[in-house]
Amino acid sequence: MSKTTRTRSKTRLSRALGIPLTPKAAKYLEKRPYAPGEHGRTKKKADSDFAVRLREKQRLRAQYGIREAQLRKTFQEAKRAEGLTGENLVELLEMRLDALLLRAGVARTIAQSRQMVVHRHILVNGQRVDRPSFRVKPGQMIHVHPKSELTEPFQVAAAGGHVDVLPPVPGYIDVQLDKLQVTLVRRPKRAEVPVTCEVQLVVEYYAAR
Repeated sequence: MSKTTRTRSKTRLSRALGIPLTPKAAKYLEKRPYAPGEHGRTKKKADSDFAVRLREKQRLRAQYGIREAQLRKTFQEAKRAEGLTGENLVELLEMRLDALLLRAGVARTIAQSRQMVVHRHILVNGQRVDRPSFRVKPGQMIHVHPKSELTEPFQVAAAGGHVDVLPPVPGYIDVQLDKLQVTLVRRPKRAEVPVTCEVQLVVEYYAAR
C-alpha cells in the first residue's frame, strides 16, 4: 500500500469514526465533519446499543493502531486487575512503546511510531526493542539508537517538528526531545490520556460477547 493510499484510508476511517487519527485527517475533518460516502451528510436513524458500543471499541482500537486480538487480550488483562476495567484498559494500552513515542512527539502518528520500533531504531534502557506492543515500565527510559539519531525523521522530531500537531505532553512522561529521550515516570491515569473513547461502552461491548 502506497503512502498516499494509506493517508486516504486513515482519513476515511477518521471520518467514519468521527475522530482524527492523523494530523492530516484532523485538517480534513475540519472541512468535512461528516461520514464518507453519499449518505454522509444525511441524518441517520439512531444507532442500536450494539452499534454504539462497537463504534466506541473501533475508535479505541484505531487510535492505538492495534488488531482486534491485541485489544481483546489487553481487555482480559484489564478485567483481571484491580480497579475499573475500562480505565485499566486505556492505561495498559498507553504503556505500549509505540504509544509513548507518539505522546512524546518522537513520532507524528502511531503508524510512524510503530515503524520506528519495528525497524529497530528504538532502545529501552539501552536494549533494542522491535515490538511496538512492548510494555514500558515506570522508570524505564526510551531513547533512539545513536546511529539513527542523525536520520531525517529523528532530526525533525528532535527539532520539535511534531509538537504543533500533537496534544500537549502528558504528565506521566518526562521528555527531552532534543536528546530523543522519553522516560515513563509513572503509570498513566485514564483522565490524562489523550484518546477519545467512552471506555465503559467498550467494557459493555466485550461483556456482551
